[in-house]
Amino acid sequence: MTFFSIFFALLIEQLKPLRADNPVYAGARALAAKLEGSFNAGQAHHGRLAWALMIAAFCIPVALLYWISIKLGPLAALIVNVGVVYLTLGFRHYSHYFTSIQLALNNGDEATARSLLAEWTKRDTAGMDVSEVARIAVETALVTTHRNVFGVFFWILTPLGPVGAVMYRVAEYLARIWNEPKMAEREEFGRFASQAFYWIDWIPARLTAAAFAVVGNFEDAIYAWRNFAGRWQDEAIGIILSAGGGAMGIRLGAPVETVAEVIPADAAMVDSINIETEAPLGEEASSRALQSTVGLVWRALLLWMLLVLLLSIAKWLG
Repeated sequence: MTFFSIFFALLIEQLKPLRADNPVYAGARALAAKLEGSFNAGQAHHGRLAWALMIAAFCIPVALLYWISIKLGPLAALIVNVGVVYLTLGFRHYSHYFTSIQLALNNGDEATARSLLAEWTKRDTAGMDVSEVARIAVETALVTTHRNVFGVFFWILTPLGPVGAVMYRVAEYLARIWNEPKMAEREEFGRFASQAFYWIDWIPARLTAAAFAVVGNFEDAIYAWRNFAGRWQDEAIGIILSAGGGAMGIRLGAPVETVAEVIPADAAMVDSINIETEAPLGEEASSRALQSTVGLVWRALLLWMLLVLLLSIAKWLG
């Protein structure tokens, strides 16, 4: 059932992508803002309580709905699964930005590419050259693909099923939104959300990196993972980007010691890196790197789907 749930959800999303301003996401944003306004008194334990309430507000109804659907029969359970996966996946949330940036760079329209990247990542892109625009677009695409697709795949495969997928996406959102560097008092309040998502994403991040290695240049991906992942302040992002860059033969990470942050519109923050003396392998990012990224992501998606299919068959036979 899990394989068909993911397959049908991906198919529906390709035909009718879920809008970023849909009522479910708007409700999550409103509730997160309300909980922060009510509980944020500048202390860590307030953040823990607000995080638990937010997770419970979404996971408990999904768990009850899924339990009822199982009692009603396999078809009802499949429908609930497809609905939850459709709402938690975000494969098409950002693809229009990435595709438009790719077309703009291929046409030599650097100004449009910078404008699209600024709209997508919410950062200042003025003065960026083609290589930097391509690099940030690739980095943002890899991280958002992991957070919006592969991480969801992992958690829906666990015994928690759709509840796990909902928990993952809500935890990712809270880790991002409650740690935005806009207000000083958020630091303590959002600390638990960040720590909780670190552990929730610990296995999925490594599985995504492994998938990139398997479907790309395996030796370079593993070498980059082992030697360069620690240069990013965010460990999970360092693993994903170093493995992804190695798999494609592309040098990811800023070429200088201090870099601005890359903040995807629908994913967690990509932290700056600390450059050491040894340079990462691969060539600098260019417009061709975006096409390589598309191929890598689709191959990794097919690998995940094959894994889900095999696990579903094994479960059915067992």
